[in-house]
Amino acid sequence: QYHYTGTDSSSPCNKCLNVSWNSTPPCTCTIDFILDHPFETNVFMYYGLSNFYQNHRRYVKSRDDSQLNGDNSSLFNPSKECEPYRTSEGKPIAPCGAIANSMFNDTLALFHVINETRIPITLNKKGIAWWTDKNVKFRNPSGNANNLTALFQGTTKPVNWPKPVYMLDSESDNNGFINEDFIVWMRTAALPTFRKLYRLIERKNNLQPTLQAGKYSLEITYNYPVYSFDGRKRMILSTISWMGGKNPFLGIAYITVGSICFFLGVVLLVIHHKYGNRNNSADIPN
Repeated sequence: QYHYTGTDSSSPCNKCLNVSWNSTPPCTCTIDFILDHPFETNVFMYYGLSNFYQNHRRYVKSRDDSQLNGDNSSLFNPSKECEPYRTSEGKPIAPCGAIANSMFNDTLALFHVINETRIPITLNKKGIAWWTDKNVKFRNPSGNANNLTALFQGTTKPVNWPKPVYMLDSESDNNGFINEDFIVWMRTAALPTFRKLYRLIERKNNLQPTLQAGKYSLEITYNYPVYSFDGRKRMILSTISWMGGKNPFLGIAYITVGSICFFLGVVLLVIHHKYGNRNNSADIPN
């Protein structure tokens, strides 16, 4: 993982530290790094945020699931839970709420550097969301799926978004409410430090690793401000094994809870053997 918030004055992204939501032109920075070992299997690219409390009660409730499921009446009359991101300039916001309004919008591009030549790595933007979210929970409004501009006519974009929801992608099956970047963001994290899947790097053949060892370059279009609330941003590259992906939190949690249970079990066993049979011979009063 590589931090790119830019808090260190020597960081290439330090110039973008105080960027605003709609900075024009957008601030860009590039971070060079080296992979010491090749990644043999499919690679998962994540973005990570720290000190970002997606688990805040008011934040979690600030959405309209009926609107996100394609209900036309909710599209133009969002839930009051979305306040103060329910309407803007007299028009209903689509998608409404604080979760959607704060959607992560940095753009990350990865390059393999060979002899000072940058070769772009193909990053797949589809297949990053849960199947149930993509096909059941999130739906575009009913109507002509090839003309989302008309379907969302009469609504306006979230306050912090640079463009409306029907312009998130050029492909119709990944646009609007069914855009996978949007769907991934809307599944709120349980802890203030979290990561979310951003892109997939698929292995092309069995003869070469997905990412070879060597020099790489991460090009960042820096749009997402986090410095004002002491947040931090990072990019993570990860693979999975037959046991799944790396998740030290679960292992630490299981070992901690298991150790506590074992300790309490020993204590209760000692108490039972020492005091459990004390009154066995006592007469039961009438």
